[in-house]
Amino acid sequence: MSKTVKLKKGFDIKLVGEAEKQLADFKPAKTFAIKPTDFIGMQRPKVTVNEGDTVKAGTPILFDKAMEKVQYVAPVSGEIVEIKRGDRRKLLEIKILADSSISYESFDKFSEDALRSLSKQDAIEQMCKGGVWPQIIQRPFGIVANPEDTPKSIFISGFDSHPLAPDYGFLLQGEEKYFQAGIDVLSKLTSGKIHLNVKGEGAVPAIFANAKGVELNKFSGPHPAGNVGVQIHHIDPINKGDIVWTIHPYGVVQIGKLFLEGKYDASKLVAVTGSEAVKKGYVKTYIGACVDPLVAGNIKQDNIRVVSGNVLTGEKINRDGYIGYYHHQITLLPEGNQYEFLGWMKPTASRLSYHRALGLLSFLSPNKEYVLDTNTNGEERAFVQTGVFESVTPMDILPVYLLKAILAEDFDEMEELGIYEVVEEDLALCEFVDVSKHPVQEIVRKGIDLIQYS
Repeated sequence: MSKTVKLKKGFDIKLVGEAEKQLADFKPAKTFAIKPTDFIGMQRPKVTVNEGDTVKAGTPILFDKAMEKVQYVAPVSGEIVEIKRGDRRKLLEIKILADSSISYESFDKFSEDALRSLSKQDAIEQMCKGGVWPQIIQRPFGIVANPEDTPKSIFISGFDSHPLAPDYGFLLQGEEKYFQAGIDVLSKLTSGKIHLNVKGEGAVPAIFANAKGVELNKFSGPHPAGNVGVQIHHIDPINKGDIVWTIHPYGVVQIGKLFLEGKYDASKLVAVTGSEAVKKGYVKTYIGACVDPLVAGNIKQDNIRVVSGNVLTGEKINRDGYIGYYHHQITLLPEGNQYEFLGWMKPTASRLSYHRALGLLSFLSPNKEYVLDTNTNGEERAFVQTGVFESVTPMDILPVYLLKAILAEDFDEMEELGIYEVVEEDLALCEFVDVSKHPVQEIVRKGIDLIQYS
């Protein structure tokens, strides 16, 4: 039975620089990269190609020795130009110089009718060798799912409430056939429900409204209403021993294309956002694209930070870096590496703050969009017990006590306080509102690793 959930806790960070809903004119990227660091939980990556090799889109280039069945494949055809390693030969990137015209590996094709009789094992085999399996993320832990497991349910968030997030209706327009095919394949992987969660306010995009074989739930309220972890918590909570799988709608479309077209199609729309971007819009590219064509000549000033993803959970990258595997936007914002006279004590209405502190008057203009830089305006200090974490976390957990249990490495407390229900993004707002400037997301990942590998 479909549910409607109205959330009151949370906070919308309204920034200048939302992408216009149109394709922007950018030069195409020439190089692409797969970064093992994008796949949390990958323990022992093994490269299956060498520099100078030629590959097609869908050619296996990497696998994890801990889960050899799952192949990580090239997003484009071309030449392997660099296998970049860091300290202790840690694998950082596999770079591909793309062909001007993309060629594809061939996989089995299925008609829409044939998908209905597809077996679970055949579906898993095709997804693993066809490169789309890494789109499926397991909760708890937020890692690539193990194809040997069976989830109690599968969750798809049909909207993103992060700052300057792309519009899914625009991102996935025209992909209705493939989305439905992807849902049909995913239905083979669980005996439970597939929950498709959409925004409660406004019209539901056609790609979601017309989907069959899903339970359509509506969520309304401030961020993090669009986080799939929050949605799981309110629809089908995770207890110790439970497994739930999640997948982005783009991943569902990718699965559908693999089965209907017989190819690994890594093409995607990426939103170019942020106050420092001259042109803001969407660009059609492929997974792992170099951001240089999106940044060069498209910045208002030189002192900027390039973020793959959003400002809360994204990754800082170089101006010639590569978009993360799971990211659908880049954000260009001012670098906050300068000192400000009087700091937070200076009366101003131009700085966004969750707190109604002296001098921070943003609460008087709740719909105003702000230009924010990366300055944290302070350094790490002792936890201050204010109750503010709980006010931005729409889950029945106590974030401060959970974080303290992680720092104390108290396993029993971590489990009792909800470590199985969260990943970094679910408590990212706590990091934004934290007057003590703690790396909340790093602490959460530390706790997850302690529980997972203990």
